[in-house]
This record gives sequence, structure tokens and C-alpha cells, in this order.
Amino acid sequence: MKQVLQSLKDGKTEVADIPSPAARPGHLLIHTTRSLVSAGTERMLIEFGKGNMLSKARQQPDKVREVLDKMRSDGVGATIEAVRSKLDQPIPLGYCNVGHVAEVGAGIKGFASGDRVVSNGNHAEVVCVPKNLCAKVPDTVSDESASFTVLASIGLQGIRLANPTLGECAVVTGLGLIGLLTVQMLRAQGCRVMGIDLDPDRLALARKFGAATVNIGAGEDPVSAALKFSRGVGVDAVLITASTQSSEPVSQAAKMCRKRGRIVLVGVTGLELSRADFYEKELTFQVSCSYGPGRYDSVYEEGGNDYPIGFVRWTEQRNFEAVLDMMASGRLDVEPLITHRFPIDRADEALGLLTEDRSAMGIVLEYAPDSNSEALSRRHIPLQPISSPPAIAKAKATVGFLGAGNYARRTLIPAFRQAGADIATVVSAGGISAVHAGRRNGAAEASTDENACFESSNLDTIVIATRHNAHARQVLAALRNGKHVYCEKPLCLTLEELDEIEAEARARPEQLLMVGFNRRFAPHVVRMKELLSPVQGPKSIVITVNAGAIQADHWTQDPKVGGGRLIGEACHFIDLARHLADAPITQHAILDMGRAENADAPKDTASINLGFADGSVATVHYLANGHKSFPKERIEVFAAGRVLQLDNFRSLRGWGWPGFKKMNLWKQDKGAGAAVREFVNAIQNGGKPPIALDEVLESSRVSIELANGST
Repeated sequence: MKQVLQSLKDGKTEVADIPSPAARPGHLLIHTTRSLVSAGTERMLIEFGKGNMLSKARQQPDKVREVLDKMRSDGVGATIEAVRSKLDQPIPLGYCNVGHVAEVGAGIKGFASGDRVVSNGNHAEVVCVPKNLCAKVPDTVSDESASFTVLASIGLQGIRLANPTLGECAVVTGLGLIGLLTVQMLRAQGCRVMGIDLDPDRLALARKFGAATVNIGAGEDPVSAALKFSRGVGVDAVLITASTQSSEPVSQAAKMCRKRGRIVLVGVTGLELSRADFYEKELTFQVSCSYGPGRYDSVYEEGGNDYPIGFVRWTEQRNFEAVLDMMASGRLDVEPLITHRFPIDRADEALGLLTEDRSAMGIVLEYAPDSNSEALSRRHIPLQPISSPPAIAKAKATVGFLGAGNYARRTLIPAFRQAGADIATVVSAGGISAVHAGRRNGAAEASTDENACFESSNLDTIVIATRHNAHARQVLAALRNGKHVYCEKPLCLTLEELDEIEAEARARPEQLLMVGFNRRFAPHVVRMKELLSPVQGPKSIVITVNAGAIQADHWTQDPKVGGGRLIGEACHFIDLARHLADAPITQHAILDMGRAENADAPKDTASINLGFADGSVATVHYLANGHKSFPKERIEVFAAGRVLQLDNFRSLRGWGWPGFKKMNLWKQDKGAGAAVREFVNAIQNGGKPPIALDEVLESSRVSIELANGST
């Protein structure tokens, strides 16, 4: 299928060939007929991409601070590589989509195949969208008109926050698409409306929709005009739909409001506010969030759990429906807003207008009828590499990758290619990351069909780098289809899953099962192991992980999806302690911080105590409450009157070791490349697995038991 992508590195857009997504539970698979270019958002993204690195940094000061923190902890090389990788990843454009339902995912009621629907799907011939971000289109509303629904819902949510009543005076600052839609909806609600802009054509449209206007481009004073418009008392509400770095729209809004007036920011402006402007009038100021309640709430959007209508009358889906009702009744007219129409094949030309022609507003992309369903359902596409990868001696491993997220794209897939593996297929749910990672690493094809990898007779190895809740199912499917498996941690989320995996793995000793416990293979850890090997007696190991806080609603914190950070991340360090102690774990206990006060708090700040069969002990401090400038990972080993200390896998120091004082690297190396090389070599040469199956299972079991509070 065709899909519009944009590069954040240089701002270029392309119409790419992407494998079509599959229907997922709780989602609708939609064949697109029309999509609308969001002139404001998509212009901003393109201009950002075209800017140089200095320009990008100025626009994102928070990101600059994150980069500086990463440089201090991980080094300059690793940080530059991470920034380049982030900018190199293409992003899908568009969020105003109309089409026909091709397939209804499991668990959905109220939609059927063939329904015409709007959604926040991208500019793509096929989109897969959660049900709560879709709404049926009335018969009297054309596809072209319906493509304005999502943008209109952004304006509608701003109106709901401003809460205007019949007869009130409202001002709309910024008469782009959202502004002009907002003018019409305010008029439909019985408000007197004044629009502010500097474009004569947009002002003329606002007047056509029944608004008074102020042309700030011609030097007209919006504050005095608003006072006159409100009969000298000040306007009741101001909705700012402009996009500018200036704080002037907010300042003007405060000055033109009546006492206790309301200001709602729908667009983007500077926010250098004068307290006096707000204090004396007791003004309210609120920022509106996208389409309405439910936006960015994964439980509502991805989970499909609606808010009860008695408590949340207007969700983003119900806002979609309200907009469509206004279109059906004729109270919302979008036809005058359409300035251009392009077929999807010329989408790059259409998006070029955003920076070349400021008069361009409603740009509609048109898609061919979905009669060619075979082309739209194609889930595998051959790839032509962006550049020829370096020639590498081919090993036996022929690999299918499941997942092409950040770690897989930046680290795992390149590591397998460099180890000599044949990258046959890269699979991702949406297809975009699979195409990008596949092209970068010389893969033969990109796909959205994981089952084809399991069933393929051409693949002997499956690499799993998907979300954690998929790992057990995918590991079992790969083993049962005779594949070697490299699973990025964790192996699974429950003891029941672990038992099932153990049974399958032990029944197939000729198939390798490897978990990405890569820190074992880091150069510094290899050296530590060499130094510790002749030491007699137990060791004391202290591992401090300054993991940093992440949001409680992040998928890794969800016990059902990510398993929580102890299973998903702390397992690395339980395994590392097991490796350094070189003895089985016989005892384990956990003391986690803050749970007594808040039982629902994420379990991501804890001390883990381990006891080993040889008398060694280890403590893993996994901490989410530290400062970013402190080393992220520190490993200390005390043994036989000697000490080793490793900071951030860059600097190892020793005290009391004959012939050894320090080992430094210019670039951080956590062992991912070495772990993959040993795995590929074991496949090629028929050797033992790089990590014994018993140790893989042991570290995984202890991690799950600790996360569940078992000792």
C-alpha cells in the first residue's frame, strides 16, 4: 500500500510502499477514500525537519537537556548515534482519515464491514485504528466533507472548555482551518463571533460564515475592535487557534476579555503572561488537548474502554459524532475551505504547498477505490536497500525479526547483520519501521505478518523484539516450528508461561534459546570475569541501577503488557549478578520503596537481595528516584580483599589486583554485539548456547518471583 512518510532529518516527504497492517483486536481495518492535510501541524513538522541541528535544538530545549544528560552518562559517541537514529526514523503524516471498514477486529461491537467511518488514521491506503477513535459517517455527508471531522473536533473541544452560552461574544484568533471551523460551530451555538487574522482571504471566509473580522495585517487594533464588538464590556471568551512563537495573542486575549472571561489555547503560542492582565479580571486560562477526553489515555484509546456517558458526556469519539451531525444538518460547511485536491501518488507535491503557498488551506488527498483488494491486503513487500551494506561472510543463520522498535533498529538488527546473519524478513505491526530497518540493513523483505516467519522453511532463526506480553507466545510458536530463538528480555511475564517454554526448550535441545542478557558479554564484564575466576571464596556484589523515572501509564509499567520494570528491566541485573557470582541463586528477596503508602504505585524502586550456592551475596538497587547526571549503571564486586568498580560500561577500576588498575573505553559497550556474535556462531558451528538454558530459566524465574513478591 501507499503511505506518506516524512523525515525529521531533512523534512523530505515520500509516498512509500509499505506492507498493509492486519486487523487487531479492538481495532478497525479501514480502506481509505480521502484524507485531509492538517496545514498547521504538518507544516510545522516539515519546517522542523528542514531546519538544521541548531534550529531543531532551539525549538526543543527540553530535548537538548536530555541529550546533554545522556552525553554525561553514556558518552558523546553513543549520544550522537542515538540522536541520528531518532532523526533518521521516518514518521507517518496525517490524522484526518475517511474510508470503508474492510475488517472488524475481535471484540468490537457497533461497526461492520463496509461502514463508512472517520478516524485519526494516517495518510495511507489502509489504516488500523482503535474503535474509540472512529465514528460512522452519516449518509448525507460526503467523504470529502467528513475528512474535516478530526480537525473540527479539535476546535469543538476548545469550545467545550470555553463553555459559551447563547448570545455571548466570542473571539477566534487565527483563522486557519481549525479557526474557521470553530467560527462556524460558535455561530451554530448562538454566539456572536469575531475573527482575527492577517490574511484577507481567510477574513473574507470568516465574514461569509457570519463573523465580524479584524485584519491585524492592515494595522487594525484587535483589542479596541473587541471592546467595540462587545458593546464596551469585553468579550466573554477567546479561543486562540493561531500558531506562533509570540505571546501577543494571549496578551491581547486578556486585554479584550470582560471580568471573569475565559481564554482557551487550542493552537500554539508563546506563554509569557502578564499577571496583572489576568489578576485584575480574574480570568481563566486553559490549554485544550486535541480532540477531547480520552486523548493520550491508552486505556481509552488502545484498550477500547469508553468513559461512562453520565460522567464524561463528550469524549473524542462523541466529539467526532457531534461534528458529523453538524455537517449532516448543514450547520458546518467545509466546501469553501477546500483549496486543493491531489491523488495520493502526488502527496509529496501536495505537502510541498504547505511551505510554498501560504494560501493553501484544505488540501484533500484522494485514494483509488478499494476494488483492488489484493494490492491493499499485501502484507509482504520486497526491499531495495538504501545503500549496499558492507560485504560480510554469510553465516548459517537466516533470520526473521519480529519487532523493529528503537532497540531493534539501532542495536539488534545491525548486530545480527555484522555477525554474518542473513536478514531475510523484518516484521512490525504498522510496517513503517520494518521497511526502514530492513532497507538500512539489507533485509530481503518487510512484513506485517509474524505467522509467515514461523511457518517459513527459509528461516532457521527468529529474533523477538516486540512488546513483552507477546514474547511467550512468539517464543513458543518459534520453537514449535523448529526455529532457533533470540528473545530480547524478558523471556516471558508469568511462571505458567515460563514452565511451558521450559518444556518446549528441553524437548528440543538442538534448537538454541537465547535471551538478550547482553551485559554478560560486555568487554568490561568479560575482564571482570577473568579477574574473578581464580578468586577463592564468596563474593559481595553491589549493582546500582539509576534507571530514572518513567510515567506510570507507560506500557512497560503495565503488568499485563510490559510486566513492570522489575521483570522487564531488572532481570538484566539479576542475570548479571548470577553470572559474576558463577553459582546458582539459592535465596532471593525484595524490599520496594513507597508501597506501604501507595499500593498502586509502580514497583520500580527497590532493593533486591540474592544469595548464591557458594555463599556469595548480591544486592541490586534498581532506582527510579535518582538524578540523570549520576552514572546510570554501577557494578561493584568485593572479593578476597580486592575491589572492582564498573561505571556505565565505560570505565572499570580495580583496587588490589596485581597488574590491573583500570580499563576505559571511548564508547559505551554493553555487550549486545558480542552476545549476538556468539549466538550466530553457535548456530553456524553447532556449539553450546552462549548462555546455558538452566541459567536463562533461573534468571527469568527469579525475576518473575521477585516482581510477584515471592521469596
